[in-house]
Amino acid sequence: MKLSVRNVLKGKVTAVTEGAVAANVKVDVGGGNVLTAVVTVDAVKDLGIKVGDAISVLVKATSVMLAKE
Repeated sequence: MKLSVRNVLKGKVTAVTEGAVAANVKVDVGGGNVLTAVVTVDAVKDLGIKVGDAISVLVKATSVMLAKE
């Protein structure tokens, strides 16, 4: 499979929190950095994602914004 995504980070799943429709998946990508992906519960089940799994985080966005004063 070829993808246009250029930002691929390998990591380990540290937590999966499922809600009614969406799930938060926390991934330790090393260096003290943890990313959280919000995906559907169906996606978590289809991919069989569980704590301890090695996983790739693919990031493709037109913008990522954070602000704090």
